[in-house]
Amino acid sequence: MGNDDRIYCYEALSLIEDALADGYRSRAPVPEFADQAEPAPAPEAAPVPARVPLDDSLAAVAAEAARCMACRLGAGRKRSVPGQGPARPLVMVIGEGPGSEEDKTGLPFVGPAGQLLDKMLSSIGLSRDESCFIGNIVKCRPPLNRDPAPDEQAACRPFLDRQLALLRPRAILAVGRIPAQSLLGVKDGIGRLRGRVYDFGGLPLVATYHPSALLRDEGLKRPAWEDLKLLRSLLDGLGA
Repeated sequence: MGNDDRIYCYEALSLIEDALADGYRSRAPVPEFADQAEPAPAPEAAPVPARVPLDDSLAAVAAEAARCMACRLGAGRKRSVPGQGPARPLVMVIGEGPGSEEDKTGLPFVGPAGQLLDKMLSSIGLSRDESCFIGNIVKCRPPLNRDPAPDEQAACRPFLDRQLALLRPRAILAVGRIPAQSLLGVKDGIGRLRGRVYDFGGLPLVATYHPSALLRDEGLKRPAWEDLKLLRSLLDGLGA
């Protein structure tokens, strides 16, 4: 099987998995799991680096990401999208990957989904300008907005780990199936992962639906609001 055939098969299987696992591309209503007895124990996540070299910086991460060719995504990008926000955020918001608008501008979440994300954050007193750093699992746009492949996520992960170590946020908000699965190392759909707090290397993590899902299905806005309130309560408990 040639490389193009493998990529095609991966994309097809990924979309099928997404639909079956309540991913944000699915148009079917996402089931609620509030009536389950006890939630499964939170999975153990990969630890966040405790320290970074003294000469490391967000600017260095951005510069290295801009010239990175560690995976196939580098060859097709217009601009890398390292992330945006204050140097000491309360929350790091992590999405899946850049879309077409982000690829053009080099900024994360700038389209309709980004505008909705800003409203979601504002509803609990947060903003990308003052209290949230917005980033993604991968820094370059996957072609046709497909899911980033596992090897692409792995190639880009060191950038994200360095950002987390430099930013030292008080909490993480994972928006969508891909970032939640990638950070937690699980295969569950976002419908099962949302609604509770996980430990990610000592950082509390809350997962919720991607803003794109809310634009397609307004029925997801209520559970997303519950997730946002959970994050706000978490931050309040931390004195943030």
